[in-house]
Amino acid sequence: MADHRSEKSAKAAAERVATTKPRKAAPTPQSGKQAKPALLAGGNPQIAKAEGDAPVQAYIAAMPGWKSDVGRRLDAIIMRTVPGVHKAVKWNSPFYGIEGQGWFLSFHVFTRYVKVTFFRGASLDPVPPGESKHKDVRYLDIYEDQLNEAQFAAWVKQASQLPGERM
Repeated sequence: MADHRSEKSAKAAAERVATTKPRKAAPTPQSGKQAKPALLAGGNPQIAKAEGDAPVQAYIAAMPGWKSDVGRRLDAIIMRTVPGVHKAVKWNSPFYGIEGQGWFLSFHVFTRYVKVTFFRGASLDPVPPGESKHKDVRYLDIYEDQLNEAQFAAWVKQASQLPGERM
């Protein structure tokens, strides 16, 4: 009896596979041009998870409108403030940290602003304004033409000296 059910199950599975429509292949870029990343909800670029500067730069380049300029400024301030900073894209967001010590900051695009996450933000002075349900995390929402570069650099310096978040 068990053999009969096994044969039936195998036959049914084979029929399902045979009738399944093949998936469409992803479009290939024409003439060597790189396809632009898809924008997710709120305009956040969809960038594959990867380590290093290249995926972060791809993310920044794909940020829509004025947010791309904010992304370039954030990246430049972080690199200037923390020489040798470690970069990656995870969960469609750039992450910045100290190699072997964890991540101290990330940012993400929303419809009307760029949200910076300080993973140990509650320990910064002054504390960034955005509260979180996580006691240690604080946020900074950056709207068009509203980045206080001096304050941001001070927070980056402090955040980079705290224990990082392991992810």
